[in-house]
Amino acid sequence: MQIVLKSTFCCAIMCAAFSCSGNSSLSETEADEPAQDTLKVVTLYGPTSYFIYRDEPMGYDYTLVDSLAHDKHMVLDLKVAHSLSAAVAMLDSGKVDLIAYDVPITEHYKKYVIPCGPENYTTQVLVQPKVHGQPLLTDVTQLVGREVFVEKDSRYLRRLENLNDEIGGGIIIKEVDADSLITEDLIKLVSDGKIPLTVVDSDIARLNSTYYPDLDVDLAVSFPQRASWAVAPDKEQLAKEIDDWFAEASPQRTNAELLKRFFEQAKYAPVVKFDFSKGYISKYDYLFKKYAPTIGWDWRLMAAQAYQESRFRPNAKSWVGARGLMQIMPSTARGYRTKVSQLNNPEVSVKVASLLLDDLDGYLRKYVPSDKERIKFVIAAYNVGIAHVYDAIALAKKYGLDPTVWENNVAKALLMKMNPKYYNDPVVKYGYCRATETVNYVDKITSFYEQARREINA
Repeated sequence: MQIVLKSTFCCAIMCAAFSCSGNSSLSETEADEPAQDTLKVVTLYGPTSYFIYRDEPMGYDYTLVDSLAHDKHMVLDLKVAHSLSAAVAMLDSGKVDLIAYDVPITEHYKKYVIPCGPENYTTQVLVQPKVHGQPLLTDVTQLVGREVFVEKDSRYLRRLENLNDEIGGGIIIKEVDADSLITEDLIKLVSDGKIPLTVVDSDIARLNSTYYPDLDVDLAVSFPQRASWAVAPDKEQLAKEIDDWFAEASPQRTNAELLKRFFEQAKYAPVVKFDFSKGYISKYDYLFKKYAPTIGWDWRLMAAQAYQESRFRPNAKSWVGARGLMQIMPSTARGYRTKVSQLNNPEVSVKVASLLLDDLDGYLRKYVPSDKERIKFVIAAYNVGIAHVYDAIALAKKYGLDPTVWENNVAKALLMKMNPKYYNDPVVKYGYCRATETVNYVDKITSFYEQARREINA
């Protein structure tokens, strides 16, 4: 799969190679050369590496490699492979010059690549619930007699089987079909108390712990594995130049910020029971009453969305940079000719949100004819971006679901976009999506709204 993203982020998906002239050096373009060099890169979709959110490209590896291209005054040309082996094959064929994704530093891969750039260490870890803030298990020997759920035919299963042999047996290993449940699903099931334990890679575990603070992910069940970006074996100078760049102060700061943003910063909102007894929803009700009718919405629905977005905090800022009462992305604000500095103004935030919601409704009208049903699609698109909603509609059509109905149909198709089998499907154009958050978002808003309708006068 190839996705072409403009460096201006105008809605697209990038490509990569170090030089349009065939020179793989990162040297700056000669003054008399008319065209910029191109940085040809391949990566994989995933919750940490590269994904589209609210129609903007994001991800640890993506942001870091984009910084590399920017610092070297190069055009980023990003391709997306379906698998690591496919990415290595693209490197070997000369289609790309850099894999911006964790390639294990092992004897096997050393035959095909030279490691370079950011080096990360991961282990496989036990995902378990905390009891009074502390992990239930503190040593792998305590797994004897306990059920551990892992994906069938996965490296987690193989490691767990080896660990079981090492400690003399007794671990009750439950294999799960990856077509129905994937790693992130299993982590959520542990958080929900529906399964007791699972095993995943530490980077995925750390990322998910920022969504589920009730989980402990510190108990390692394997030795550390080193991984880094990679170039082809004949590109030693290129590897050195990337290493030299990464050692500079600015890339080091960017790397530290990205690690904190993805793997440490909390991404959950505290669960607070809302009190409707006071007879109003918020002190911003007058704004919802002013702008909701302009798009044909009940003002209480817009209030429900604002509560879910910011808990009515006008100065709120999310981990992805969304701001204000309605959590508007800076790029969205600029698209509606609004200064980013104005987003903490409640009225500006609600006005821009109403314009965005109206546009999303217009884009989706031909796909979902029912006004009432379309609202759920619009809310989902506001949360994750319309690109993923289009993909979910396409998946619903392909797999026999109703593309005009949200619940148990397009919502189900959106959840499929967390699974590599489906986000690499030919009908999908925008890859991985953390769909559980979006489906929950729609559910929470509609639930809040229904209660507000019963208890708050229009």
